[in-house]
Amino acid sequence: MPPDPVPEAAVGQDGGVPPRARRHDHDAGGPAELLAAKAALREQVWAAMSAARVARFPGAAGRIPNFTGAEAAAERLRELPEWQQARTLKANPDSAQLPVRQRALQDGKTVYMAVPRLAGPEPFFALDPDHLSDSPRKAASISGATRSARRVALADLATVDLVVMGSVAVGEDGARLGKGGGFADLEFALAGAAGLIGPGTVAVTTVHEIQVQPAGTIPVAEHDVPVDLVITPGRVIDCRDRRGQRPPAGIRWAELTEEKIAAIPLLAAQAGHRAR
Repeated sequence: MPPDPVPEAAVGQDGGVPPRARRHDHDAGGPAELLAAKAALREQVWAAMSAARVARFPGAAGRIPNFTGAEAAAERLRELPEWQQARTLKANPDSAQLPVRQRALQDGKTVYMAVPRLAGPEPFFALDPDHLSDSPRKAASISGATRSARRVALADLATVDLVVMGSVAVGEDGARLGKGGGFADLEFALAGAAGLIGPGTVAVTTVHEIQVQPAGTIPVAEHDVPVDLVITPGRVIDCRDRRGQRPPAGIRWAELTEEKIAAIPLLAAQAGHRAR
């Protein structure tokens, strides 16, 4: 597998080289060959975006990359009937989708935004467009959400009409590749098991054109959630006729490592109930 990314700080406090940052997929479960193939594709996309200078600060590598044209992609999504009919969104917290979250609040939609890494017993921000301490743009950021949103548990969420997911790469067939932590798929599985997401709930992602891959080229596991619509600054790709089947609602416990379960309080609590 490619080497771990080196942190921005080149020298530790003691003058030595600090430990390397752990990869997002360090606690991922699954076949080693599949994980390696995913990691290699991520590196290729990150490198391509950096070479083309379409990744915004602080760069592409190691994250869901913010990209030039993110606002245009959000506006293109805004024109779709799936967007206009939705009253409640569940969205990832990454900068690339901040313009989507901002426009949702401007359009009067409730936004559920995952707390990074699903940390804490209340792992979602609930943003009510009628009760914001900041402007929609500021409230849609992680720092703004800490002021304008309520922290809520999964049980406090209402039915979700549209799911917005971040991507490192996405196929024209809807296959999606995140940064390796598996949190988007876990959120989808948890919400599905709670009845908040159904078979007809539309999942979308906004990306730069460089991130779009030909159908059949993104390696996927059974738990990977495909998207229905891919939106770039220049086009909309409807994947519904060619995307794979969504995984059934519920957590696939056999595919989770003990480290992953222990790191997410919501999973740890459910695992404890299962063990009783």
